[in-house]
Amino acid sequence: MSKRRPYVRSMDGWWKKNPYYVEYMVHEGTALFVIAYTLVLTVGVVRLGQGEAAWNGWLEAMQSPLSIIFHLVLLAAIAYHAFTWFKLFPLTTPPLVLQGKKVEPCAIVRAGWTAGVVAALALLVIVWGIAA
Repeated sequence: MSKRRPYVRSMDGWWKKNPYYVEYMVHEGTALFVIAYTLVLTVGVVRLGQGEAAWNGWLEAMQSPLSIIFHLVLLAAIAYHAFTWFKLFPLTTPPLVLQGKKVEPCAIVRAGWTAGVVAALALLVIVWGIAA
């Protein structure tokens, strides 16, 4: 039997050596916050289906200071996730050409952000309009 040991490259912290990989790992990590918020909303829908008392209990829990802090943390993480996602738009879309000129990547990112903000504001208007 051979006493030779093969070289095994350490995988510990490989992503910390390149800023691109750090940003990528943080982006992927913030996806967990998206999942967490999805679970919060899913519990809300389940409570709504369980009746008025369960729904009111869930609404009361959502108004606690700890829940508000939790939602602010989720908002920051999801906003960062969206920011990094929109930064990927120019890399994932085919080159856009308008009037014979290639559209700059920053214009594509701005268009994505604008569409996202307009959609969010429209949703708020619809929800507040229904609630009023």
